[in-house]
Order: sequence, then structure tokens, then C-alpha cells
Amino acid sequence: MVKIKNKRSNGANLGFEEKLWQAADKLRNNMDAAEYKHVVLGLIFLKYISDAFKEQHVFLIRDSAAGADPEDPDEYRAENVFWVPGVARWEHLQNAAKQSDIGELIDNAMDAVEKDNPILKGVLPKNYARPALDKQRLGELIDLIGTIGLGDYESRSKDILGRVYEYFLGQFADAEGKKGGQLYTPRSIVRVLVEMIEPYKGRVFDPCCGSGGMFVQSEKFVKAHGGRIGDISVYGQESNQTTWRLCKMNLAIRGIDANVQWNNVGSFLNDAHKDLKADFILANPPFNDSDWKGELLRDDIRWKYGVPPTGNANFAWVEHFIYHLSPTGITGFVLANGSMSSNTGGEGEIRKKIVEADLVDCMVALPGQLFYNTQIPACLWFVTRDKKNHRFRDRSGEVLFIDARKMGVMVDRRHKELTDEEIGRIASTYHTWRGEGGGYGDYEDVPGFCRTGELDEIRKHGHILTPGRYVGAEEVEDDGEPFDEKMKRLTAELSRQFESSDGLEGEIRKNLAGLGYEL
Repeated sequence: MVKIKNKRSNGANLGFEEKLWQAADKLRNNMDAAEYKHVVLGLIFLKYISDAFKEQHVFLIRDSAAGADPEDPDEYRAENVFWVPGVARWEHLQNAAKQSDIGELIDNAMDAVEKDNPILKGVLPKNYARPALDKQRLGELIDLIGTIGLGDYESRSKDILGRVYEYFLGQFADAEGKKGGQLYTPRSIVRVLVEMIEPYKGRVFDPCCGSGGMFVQSEKFVKAHGGRIGDISVYGQESNQTTWRLCKMNLAIRGIDANVQWNNVGSFLNDAHKDLKADFILANPPFNDSDWKGELLRDDIRWKYGVPPTGNANFAWVEHFIYHLSPTGITGFVLANGSMSSNTGGEGEIRKKIVEADLVDCMVALPGQLFYNTQIPACLWFVTRDKKNHRFRDRSGEVLFIDARKMGVMVDRRHKELTDEEIGRIASTYHTWRGEGGGYGDYEDVPGFCRTGELDEIRKHGHILTPGRYVGAEEVEDDGEPFDEKMKRLTAELSRQFESSDGLEGEIRKNLAGLGYEL
């Protein structure tokens, strides 16, 4: 694994991604990261499809004697390769990188690709010719991206572009801070959600999908476990158009066919998948959103468990997710910690009704510093419509509480990441508790980490779902030394340490005497 400042990188871990980022970041000059993001990722996408096209083009030329036509777009589409017209091929742009009209040439290339590949219509960035974009630096960026292979077979098999994309999205989220929050969920959090709810087969939905990370991890999960990608149907919605474009590109580079809709008012005011009942919902909605237009939706059919407060969308999201679940569906989502205990604006009553309806399956308290865009402490909710032994044991009246706040390793000065082992421990604890079998063994409560909470106990806690209230304190191994003897030994050691300092020793003697011990 690649080391960066003796820490693990938060992205591709391929060896060149950090250098590529640093070089590209130098080229943005005074351009805002939010704007530069689309400049870089658009070019990376173009390089990818051009590489894949070129490799297939060479193959078809070799096979032309057998009737293959290297200029027939259908020959490429049959192999799940985008047709790239001459004006958009990377060598054409690379040769023109030093020209003053390079921005216009890139815009023309993007237009041509969209025209010949309808799935990309309205997706690719096309403002490279704008005066504010330094054309010399744009040419240097083309030269830089031209040094890495992205779309050839070997690179595709290693998902190099996907991981470079993921790394860059994380770095841009870091550079943008709060502004980058709507498009990027840290990879380790997505992995926890995916590993726990296991979206093997069925309809996967994210109504606030950002750049599509939940879908990408779902597809990776199925591949890693030998499933068939065609067994998953992907649905999404995003209210930010530029982020929606990133999502479409992010999915297109992996060949994921998804029904991802955009409208500028979002899932609450214009639910693009109103009739969808999903088998799996994964989401990271904006935390504590106070501007969700709740005053316009007081009588909405989705508010089965209570009308959410207009000043905070947290429980509007929870009820939106529940509304879209199939009769056997499960959802895993990220929310601010306040959602587990808040009573503001009727939130406590909504939470109580959801708990009493026996929908909450598991709660996970996360460590701090996992997010690029917020320092608000976060948790994971797992809500299911079916606890009565659909696929696993009957868990009616039970909730699993997991306290993972002590987990995570620092990957830089400000950010933590959950390790593979920690993700595995959280997920396997849940699978064992659900009674999945398959080598998971028997579930046992672990003080300080996990515990089953009964509904009566949760009622006594006022329907508060904070795991720390239920898991108790971590067990400390007893060394067998009696308490009084241990205190005498420790105070004697303190005395020896400070015997050269009468004043300090006197203070220690006085304080310990007040506790009933003498030196």
C-alpha cells in the first residue's frame, strides 16, 4: 500500500495518483476548486474513452480482413466502448495542446462525443474556451493527463480510471471543504453501508446521490462476491446539475447503466421516482438541512410517522427512505448524531413512532474526522421493513447497537479512515447478529462495542438511539492485584518519584490523605 507522509492515502493507492493530483492542482492557479474540478475530470473522462477507443480501433484494423470495419460505431458499442469521432481523439487534442484555440477544440470534442453517444447527452463539460481559463495551463494539463494510460484493457481491468476519479473527488472535497459535501461520501463509510446491507440483487436507490459513490461501491461489491451486475437495477436523483454530470460520468466510465434523474428542486419537492419501491437504499443526505422547503409539504403522503420540522430535514429524509422501501427492503444511511436523540420540533416523537413500528435494525456511532466537508459527528442508521425471518432470524423487538467511535486511523492531519479490518468487524458483527450463518458464528454482546437492545429498554431511554447508552463500558482485564494493595504500591512509587521535591510531595501527601491513603 502506498504511503503518504507515513499515512494511507484516501483514494486510489496506485502509486501515481498523489503525484498526478499535485501536478494538476498546481495548474489551477487561482481557479476555485469547485470550478477546476470539472475542467480536470472532464479531460480525464475524455482520455479514458479515447484510450479504450484506440485499443479497439487497432484490434479492428488487424481484423479488417475478416470483415471488421474500424470506422463503424456499432463495432465499438458491441464491446461496450464509446465511439470517439476524430476531433475528440486524444492524439488530436495532444497535438494541438500548445495552440491558442485549444479550449475551443476541447469544447468541440465534447460536443462531438455527446452527439455520437446519446447516453452522454448534456453530461460533459463544454466551457473550456472561456477567457478566464488559462490556455497555456490547459495545454499543460492535457500533456500531464496524456502521460497515464486510462482506458486500455489492462488499465480497465485494474479500474485505474475509477480509482483516479475516486481519489480526485476526495481531494476536491477536501479542497472545497464545506462546499464539496454534497458530492462526496468518504469511501470507507460507503464500504460500511454496502458491506452491511449487501445489495446482491434487486433495485438500489439513492435519492441524493451526489457523484454516485454508493452505486459504484454496490457494483464493486457484487463483482467482488461473484454476483452478476445485471442483477442490480440502479436508480438515483440529484438536485445539483454539475454534480449530476459528475455522477453520470462516474457511472459511464464503469459501464453502469443507471436511471439517475436531475431536477433543480430535489427529491422532496419533485420526487423523480415517486412510485419506486427499492430493495436497497443507500444515502448520505445533507446534514441538518434547514432550507428544504418543508413548509410546502405539510400534508405529504410520505410523513407517515409525523410531520418533520421545517427547520431540519433529517427526519424528512428518514421518512422519505422508509416510504421508498419495498416490503422486504432495507436502507442504510448517514445522519448527524443529533438524529439519535433530538426532541426538537417533534423529532423525538417521529423517532419514537419509527422505533415502535419496529423498523430500526441497527445503529452505528462513527468516529469523528471521517468527512471532508463537516466536523458534525455522524452515525449510520439501518432501517428494514422485515425483521421477521425473511432471509435471516426473527429480530422483532430488537435493535443492534454498535459503538465504533474509537475506530479509524489518521490518513492526514485532519481526516480519519476506517481500516479494512474495522469495516470487516462492524459488518460481520451485524451479519452474525442477523443470524446469517455462512461461517459468521454465534453473536455475543461485547461491552463497549456492541449490544442487543430490547424495545422495553429503548422505551426506558426515551427512544434515544445513541449506542453509547446501550453498549456499556469496555471491559478492562483484571491483573488480580487487590485494590488497596494497588493504591499503596502506586502511592509509594509516586513518593519515590517526587522525594526530591518536598513541596510537590507534600501536596501529593495531602491530596492522598484526603482519599484515605498515606505515603
